[in-house]
Amino acid sequence: MIDPRRLTVLRALADHGTVRAAAETLYLTPSAVSQQLTALEQEAGQALLSRRGRRVELTAAGELLAEHAKAVLAEVERAEASMAACATGTVGRVEVASFASAITRVVAPSITALRATAPGVTVLVRDAEAHNSLLMLLAGETDIAISMEYGATVRPDEDRLTRYPLYAEPFDAVLPPHHPLCERDSLTVPELGESDWIAPLPGNPCREVAQTCFADAGFAPPITHTSDDFHAVVALVAAGTGMALVPRGAVPTEHGAEVRPLRDRVPTRRVFAAVRRGREEHPLLRRVLDSLLTCSEEL
Repeated sequence: MIDPRRLTVLRALADHGTVRAAAETLYLTPSAVSQQLTALEQEAGQALLSRRGRRVELTAAGELLAEHAKAVLAEVERAEASMAACATGTVGRVEVASFASAITRVVAPSITALRATAPGVTVLVRDAEAHNSLLMLLAGETDIAISMEYGATVRPDEDRLTRYPLYAEPFDAVLPPHHPLCERDSLTVPELGESDWIAPLPGNPCREVAQTCFADAGFAPPITHTSDDFHAVVALVAAGTGMALVPRGAVPTEHGAEVRPLRDRVPTRRVFAAVRRGREEHPLLRRVLDSLLTCSEEL
């Protein structure tokens, strides 16, 4: 394999005409330049220089390789420039795993902001529920995870993560149309009673928040329908199949159900971004994290 560093020596010889001049340009001794050129000939498998006394000239093969050297060295310089840009966080790709409403609230706005401030940064988004995004992060399948605090987020491997709080949002009660409780402007959890409920699937942190909330109020309502898609959850409520607790930012604009805020010990989900510990100051991740934090401040 041809060593690109030796191509630099060949290019300098082609540019300056003598070993001494090439050596001065490269801050090497003439002897070192000659040694590098001899090694390059061995790598190329052909004579690159024609020696005439103390002078050397490029052979046809040498001229050809010197032309290739220009292209190779230009690519090396481009690679060095790209690495420098990556080191400053201005060029590169970052993968973010996030649940849907956080994509809408902070991830998409941060991508828009980065397009203006750091157009060389590409953010790839993967839709993942809060509990799955952390598993993906720990497995190295994503660079940043957007998740939420709940009981099961405290794990033995918690010291492997660094968190950045983004925003908090309350859960609202979603009621079927014409339900008697719709006459009230706000509700408490105990007032919801033991109606049929629609909830996310087991393992989803929003389900755990709701069940903890019910347990604290002293009842355990039957869960009759399940879905991790809050648009589907609200649609089922609108169809009169039960009630639900839904994070405020996840309630669709047009839904056909009745939404009421809760009062007194309001269940809240606290959303955060996380990276694997040790990568907090990676320039690319830092730039995306800063954008996420800025967008969260504007909520």
